[in-house]
Amino acid sequence: MSTLAELQQRLGHPFRDENLLRLALTHPSVAHDANAPIPHNQRLEFLGDSILEIILSQALYEKFPDADEGQLTKSRAKLANSGSLAMHGRSLGLGAHLILSRGEENTGGRERASALTDTFEAVLGAIYLDGGLTAAREFILREFAADFSELVAPAAIENPKGELQELLQAKSPTAPVYETISAEGPDHDRSFVCAVLHEGVELARGTGKSKRAAESDAALAALKKLREEL
Repeated sequence: MSTLAELQQRLGHPFRDENLLRLALTHPSVAHDANAPIPHNQRLEFLGDSILEIILSQALYEKFPDADEGQLTKSRAKLANSGSLAMHGRSLGLGAHLILSRGEENTGGRERASALTDTFEAVLGAIYLDGGLTAAREFILREFAADFSELVAPAAIENPKGELQELLQAKSPTAPVYETISAEGPDHDRSFVCAVLHEGVELARGTGKSKRAAESDAALAALKKLREEL
């Protein structure tokens, strides 16, 4: 049994066109080393990244019917970050099958996280081209089954103020401003209302037992509002 056949067994997909799999395993360093336009896996990586996003998005949408867009986006990022994809690539043994330049081989390219991440996405792209969306979905849901079982709730937004600032600064260099609207109650049981404004326009208000908590609540409300408007 060839090593390529063994890899296909681990992938759970017998390729009709093994050249697609070979291309997915061809690192860009090969073309760079040869100084020639040798086909490599970057185009397949681009395709696989898009397919992965679609499949995980649908799976999360179905698993968490009450989660909003922000929570679903966070959960998808948790599943498909570079560290996670490198781990999946390593568990499949992709490094041993990589086609590398001599320089990349000598500097540990087979175990480099970025190479494993890119190759995992490229292999997914190859599976999609070889077997269609159904084959790609079966591969992804099989690979991420354990990750999904551990994902008991959609990922929460851990830093609403930071995420709001990042979202707003994609359109404007002006940072959001927080204002305390009111503070009521005795010192041991205060209740604050804060507003978040951007370029003089109030985006949302929030409440909390401290100014910090109220500002965070306002940022969360603003994020939800802005994402609904996208």
